[in-house]
Amino acid sequence: MRTVALVELAKGVLVLAAGLGLLAFLHRDIQAVAEELILHLHLNPASHAPRVFIDLAGRLGSGDHLLLLAAGAALYALIRVAEGYGLWHERAWAEWLGVASGLIYVPFEVVFLLQGVTAVRVTTLAINVAVVAVLADALWQRRRRAT
Repeated sequence: MRTVALVELAKGVLVLAAGLGLLAFLHRDIQAVAEELILHLHLNPASHAPRVFIDLAGRLGSGDHLLLLAAGAALYALIRVAEGYGLWHERAWAEWLGVASGLIYVPFEVVFLLQGVTAVRVTTLAINVAVVAVLADALWQRRRRAT
């Protein structure tokens, strides 16, 4: 349970850092920054992956989009940190939150897996199902102790 709590805390901190990083680009041309990064990494801006990255950066556009993304990241981070805290302290609400949030991802992971089996996709699904199973078992054990 503590391992799951630490993973959730780490996800929350990582997403919070990414959201704060987005705020650093509020008054800058995001597409120009993306193109500069691609060139700095000595990647070909015309190849597929760098082009997708540059196009995505160009679609972000205004500062309003960045603020919205940063706010979404902050909300996601808050939920993950709260879940991590609750799991660390063995709170039932955190176990329910973990089961619910873990199950939300399963259908998407299955769809991605049906599009093509890769080691990353199989591992991601397996880890998510394992985490949901651990949390569901904790809830089951809690219920058995209560009765």
